Amino acid sequence: MTFASQGPAPSKAPRWLNRTVVGIGLASLFSDWSHEIATTVMPAFLATMGAAAAWLGLIEGVSDGLSSFAKMGSGYFTDQMRRRKPIAVIGYLVTAIGTAGIGLATNAWHVLICRAGAWLGRGVRTPVRKALLAAAATPETYGRAFGLERMMDTLGAIAGPATATALLVALRHNYAHILLLTLVPGLLAAGVIAFLVKESERASVPHVSFGERLNTLPASFRRFLLAVGLFGAGDFAHTMLILLATQRLTPLYGAARAATYAVSLYMLHNVLYAGFAFIAGWMADRFDKRRLLAGGYALAAVTGALLVFAPMNLPMLVVVFTLAGVYVAIEETLEDALAAELVHRDHHGMGFGALATVNGVGDFLSSIVVGLLWTAVGPSLAFAYSTALFITGAALVWRLK
Repeated sequence: MTFASQGPAPSKAPRWLNRTVVGIGLASLFSDWSHEIATTVMPAFLATMGAAAAWLGLIEGVSDGLSSFAKMGSGYFTDQMRRRKPIAVIGYLVTAIGTAGIGLATNAWHVLICRAGAWLGRGVRTPVRKALLAAAATPETYGRAFGLERMMDTLGAIAGPATATALLVALRHNYAHILLLTLVPGLLAAGVIAFLVKESERASVPHVSFGERLNTLPASFRRFLLAVGLFGAGDFAHTMLILLATQRLTPLYGAARAATYAVSLYMLHNVLYAGFAFIAGWMADRFDKRRLLAGGYALAAVTGALLVFAPMNLPMLVVVFTLAGVYVAIEETLEDALAAELVHRDHHGMGFGALATVNGVGDFLSSIVVGLLWTAVGPSLAFAYSTALFITGAALVWRLK
């Protein structure tokens, strides 16, 4: 009996869950763990120096501004390099050292320098990390890869405040020592990028001016950035939900219980964000990313409408925080996955840099405008402003081609 030749076995498709995807996810977890510890204790540390609240606003504003511009510059320059990974390692190291350096501060301006330096490193590494992640996955698995990274980043955001609380008790509110200990997870983040992430050498794109590089980005991506920018201009920081919950629940339960409920609701928000990020990524690999992102933006609009029209009692606040955690998971995962799909791999650095900068500017504007409207008129008008922009962003993403 003879057998027909079966030919060579078909090559197996590359696995999306590889050492690079896992390494980038771990780096996000460790780095977020590090700077969330610092963020949790920094206001109290500044208070021990006698610094006014204006210092905290200045520190965060300068740091966020530097980070936003660094993201765009990093994306532009790293596309011209054969290897992006060394820039990512340097960015994580600068963030780790700058964050831990806050523990050595004796004046508020020392904190400003360290935090700004740390956020500069964070800005430099962000588009590079996303480009490395996209290069390690295939277009068919972008959703799962970015969803896993967002999930692990959020786990770090949950672990950070919990660790800070434990250290405050264990070290008897020695803020300097707590801040210095952030160096441990910060260096672990740099280490996993250096030793776990693999990068194949790539052909660098020809050097052109910044404006010319922007023009090479597809028209569909530029329309996508417009939708992201309009949505982001209304997407206020969700710490404002903590303030709203505290204000609404205090007359019902007293200040202490209201604060406890508000923090618990925010923990629920973060747990749902972490859990749903990967689910959103899994869905993105099976359905139209544009429709899914538009659905996430629409869910944000539903959340905003509830904030405007629904009575903010405890059960309704549970619904609001739940929807907020889910829509942020969809928003952040799908924005990255869709950007990777719309932009050619050779220009991923510039594309992710532009996306991160638009998001950074949107975060800055939204929190300021919502805060001013809340203070001047009331929360209903502030959240109505956000809801209108959420609906606009959803409509623009739905119409993307």
